[in-house]
Amino acid sequence: MTNKTPEEWEIELGRRIRELRLRKNITQQDLADKAVVSLNVVKRLEGGSGTTVGLMIRILVALERTDWIELLEPKAPLLYWEKAEFNKSRKRASNRKKQ
Repeated sequence: MTNKTPEEWEIELGRRIRELRLRKNITQQDLADKAVVSLNVVKRLEGGSGTTVGLMIRILVALERTDWIELLEPKAPLLYWEKAEFNKSRKRASNRKKQ
């Protein structure tokens, strides 16, 4: 595990997205059009300035890399007692008493 700061991760992610875009021979404008985002969103993301999660998802979908999104979901198996709790569905929220 690396000790990168959030800012360093933004720069790294931007670099990887730029690399992927160039490997696919797509201009920034073409990517923006395909992702239905502004050109500035693509430029900011590739420059490491960040963007919203929703806009990043649009870009990853346009680059056909939804597997990157799926990597964010933990795939750890549930333990047997967690499975029992997971299968119970709540009927309503608990009633909190005012003090």
